[in-house]
Amino acid sequence: MTDPQQDAGAPPLIDLSADPFDLFAAWMKDAEASEPNDPNAMTLATVSPEGRPSARIILLKGFDRDGFCFYTNLESRKGRELAATPVAALLFHWKSLRRQIRIEGTVTPVTSEEADAYFATRRRLSQVGAIASDQSRPLPDRATFENRIHEVEARYEGKPVPRPANWSGFRLHPDRFEFWQDRPYRLHDRAIWVSHGKAAWEGTRLYP
Repeated sequence: MTDPQQDAGAPPLIDLSADPFDLFAAWMKDAEASEPNDPNAMTLATVSPEGRPSARIILLKGFDRDGFCFYTNLESRKGRELAATPVAALLFHWKSLRRQIRIEGTVTPVTSEEADAYFATRRRLSQVGAIASDQSRPLPDRATFENRIHEVEARYEGKPVPRPANWSGFRLHPDRFEFWQDRPYRLHDRAIWVSHGKAAWEGTRLYP
């Protein structure tokens, strides 16, 4: 009889004794070495006040034990939904590793100082675009947007581009992690960690 644990090439099982933040960091490091583009890409799922979900791919811009940070136009759909209903889910999928991580939790705004510091690291044209774009709003034609970009470039020629007031970030504070690892014959490995207080996490394996 075949032992599914002994199949050649199968990855080791997820360690339930691991800390979920440390395990995330280890998997992210592996992704940075193997993914051809944007290992920090993630799906962000939000929900409207009416309970309608929406999801999009964005980039993770920092994480620590306090949470996972990302930035956006506060007047975009995701910005408005997070302001109204401050809960969200993240999904990382690394095809090269056949792994994914789901993270759920509450969301709070980053500080102005954090937003300023990150905005200052962006490429200048990305900074210009943050001012020129009415993100998620109807655009009559591409020329209108390009003209606004040229106007903003001219306005700040030779000067630093300031962070607009409607552009900032959010931090998701996780209360649930789920790690998924592909294994042969679809006998995948899944494990969840649920928070029982800021420093207390309980890991449980799930049927695939």
